[in-house]
Amino acid sequence: MGVTPEPHDPLQRKASFAQTVRAVLWSFIGLRKGSEHETDMARLNPVHVIIAGLIAAALFVAILIGIVKTVVG
Repeated sequence: MGVTPEPHDPLQRKASFAQTVRAVLWSFIGLRKGSEHETDMARLNPVHVIIAGLIAAALFVAILIGIVKTVVG
């Protein structure tokens, strides 16, 4: 009798990394429907969410630094 993984097991979630990045970017700007959020929570891999969030935050900071350097001189 084998043990089947739960559907909420992070290793069994079906969203691609690109879908995770899309969800994280929409969350960054705050334009998410509640129903989309609930759907994403059921299929996004938490590890992918953390990685995508860190990458997006680093890009955001790099863009801000570039803008400030361009404006200041």
